[in-house]
Amino acid sequence: MAKYRRLWFLLIGILAVTFTLLGYFGAEVYREAPPIPDRVVSADGDTLMTEESILDGQTAWQSVGGMQLGSIWGHGAYQAPDWTADWLHRELETWLEIAARAEYGQDWHSLSGQQQNALQYDLKTEYRTNTYDAATSTLHLSERRTAAIAETADYYSRLFSDAPELQSTRENYAMKENTLPSAERRERMTEFFFWTAWAAATERPDSDVTYTNNWPHEPLIDNRPSGENVVWSLVSVVLLIAGVCGLVWAWAFLRKEDEEPQAPLKDPLSEVGLTPSQKALGKYLLLVVGLFTFQVMLGGFTAHYTVEGQGFYGIETSEWFPYSLMRTWHIQSAMFWIATGFLAAGLFLAPIINGGKDPKFQKLGVDVLFWALVAVVVGSFIGNFLAINQIMPANLSFMLGHQGYEYVDLGRLWQIGKFLGIVFWLVLMLRGIVPALRQPGDKNLLALLTASVVAIGLFYGAGFFYGERTHISIMEYWRWWIVHLWVEGFFEVFATTALAFIFCSMGLVSRTVATSASLASASLFMLGGVPGTFHHLYFSGTTTPVMAVGATFSALEVVPLVVLGYEAWENWRLKSRASWMENIRWPLTFFVAVAFWNMLGAGVLGFMINPPIALYYIQGLNTTPTHAHAALFGVYGFLALGFALLILRYIRPCIVFDERLMKVGFWWLNIGLVLMLFTSLLPVGIIQFIASASEGLWYARSEAFMQSDILQTLRWVRTIGDVVFIVGALAVTWQIVKGVFFPDLEPVTLETDENGAASKLSA
Repeated sequence: MAKYRRLWFLLIGILAVTFTLLGYFGAEVYREAPPIPDRVVSADGDTLMTEESILDGQTAWQSVGGMQLGSIWGHGAYQAPDWTADWLHRELETWLEIAARAEYGQDWHSLSGQQQNALQYDLKTEYRTNTYDAATSTLHLSERRTAAIAETADYYSRLFSDAPELQSTRENYAMKENTLPSAERRERMTEFFFWTAWAAATERPDSDVTYTNNWPHEPLIDNRPSGENVVWSLVSVVLLIAGVCGLVWAWAFLRKEDEEPQAPLKDPLSEVGLTPSQKALGKYLLLVVGLFTFQVMLGGFTAHYTVEGQGFYGIETSEWFPYSLMRTWHIQSAMFWIATGFLAAGLFLAPIINGGKDPKFQKLGVDVLFWALVAVVVGSFIGNFLAINQIMPANLSFMLGHQGYEYVDLGRLWQIGKFLGIVFWLVLMLRGIVPALRQPGDKNLLALLTASVVAIGLFYGAGFFYGERTHISIMEYWRWWIVHLWVEGFFEVFATTALAFIFCSMGLVSRTVATSASLASASLFMLGGVPGTFHHLYFSGTTTPVMAVGATFSALEVVPLVVLGYEAWENWRLKSRASWMENIRWPLTFFVAVAFWNMLGAGVLGFMINPPIALYYIQGLNTTPTHAHAALFGVYGFLALGFALLILRYIRPCIVFDERLMKVGFWWLNIGLVLMLFTSLLPVGIIQFIASASEGLWYARSEAFMQSDILQTLRWVRTIGDVVFIVGALAVTWQIVKGVFFPDLEPVTLETDENGAASKLSA
């Protein structure tokens, strides 16, 4: 501990400070969330809606897929509109039409410029003025606005039904017919949409910005970036540059060159006898590639819905398998197979850490965990199907069907099952780790690995701090604890430390270097990553301090990614340290790809949407899935596949990777991802960004704009990248399936020269 004391104190200090910030400003989210009125009343005193009816509308929206069908406050899917921005613009235009007829007896577009300007001034004054009475929790609306709301609500009620006049609109939005059959629940859902738009248009008390920091861009009422938005964007850029300079300086002047240890003649991991629990991991690998293949196929299916909204090459599919369901399964299967790959890596390491032996009943635990994972996957997918198709009773939808929130779509019961499975995995891991921690010797690296394992096991529980009727601002705070902090934070630390532990156990990296590098990396990841969670919440009903913290620290998230090119080179160079490293060349190649995509996907494309001024215009556009695909698959996907190949190599000692399959798998996955991103998703996002900045978010997500020829062509172009990617996925899948069931019978042996030095591998 002594020689790592400063690094440990640094990491602990960073965690203490950053979690204090996350907690303190999390309380700010609770305090300053946009109010949901007890009553919304008209000028005549009639009650139009209540807090209960608005929350009923929220649950109705969740039951049809929620964020998988359009978005709210910019978070969700991208084919249907952002319902907040779309509702707001429709209501504003309706108000202007009503006002034009009342004031001048003409349609809005028939008025003179002077008349239009006068009404626009009245419009802005009425909508930005806060008429919420906190003392009585009552929102007062004018007669004109009440009429505009009713007319807008009627449009949405018809859109989510099977009204024939809006059939083509539903097809363009990739909505199924009769999305929400209950007329009463459709009415409640329109009240929820109205409330999100009200919060986006109404200024906070004693403030000149709305509850959502003037988002979305809506010129009709002067919803534009605030001064604070611009200031903190510039601060984030300056901090990024300063952080990069500081890292390069430290790298050049403070980094010590440690002597590389002499590589052993044989792979130390191959010298450790396989335990029953390790032999049982083959089925985990099959689950990984099974869900991976399923996810990839669903990705192509889902992408096709953006050009043919209710069918697949002429086959009517949306009645039972609509876009919202396919996108739900696509994202959830990704979360499941990537998590399974990480869990399998941990279970493979546990006996090695425990001195090459299984704790009692470890294999039974591994088997039970596997079938529990299968039950959660199957149960959650069936629940998604029944909820989105409105077969499941409404009161059971959140618990058994669909929570409505992106990345945590699975019903609450299945979420509980997943959490219990992860905790069980934690127990299995600790049964191997704790005895090893009691042994003499340097245990600092193992202690860091243990801490990351515990964090993974427990922090998924953040998803239980919100419920079906929780305020959406508060829900977003806790949801990003899972999507950002759990996935991008603690999984990142676990992956870094696990790889360091593996290379150290192989004798390729000294324990000192592995421990120091892992502690330093964990500190850098956590410094920006923990409070950087707030960069997802700029416009989710939060205040300027949340924006300031998110912008400041999320810029620092990019800093450690600058040196990943060097890390990739260092990892790749390990293959020449010993001839037996040829056996794991392909897993190592996948780890190199992780470093590349971490730099590009998480770094470059991530910072593209991080500064508040950038996200103001591009939140909810195809720039976000550009980053998401590059970071989620490019980093965690390649890492999980690398872990799967590495485990396969050791649980099937006689395997020889098929060079042709592996080359096709690796390169076609990478090339397919590049084509998908840079010939389709990013160009669509850039074109939408221009439209959003010039006209407003409503226009960038509108039916007319999304169905324009150029965007239709670009979405068709994506098919090329998808096909290339699918071929690569099938190649990797077949390699792992073949390796599990049909490994080569001739073992790989190590030849040595007369001095006992490694010379070459032969089969």
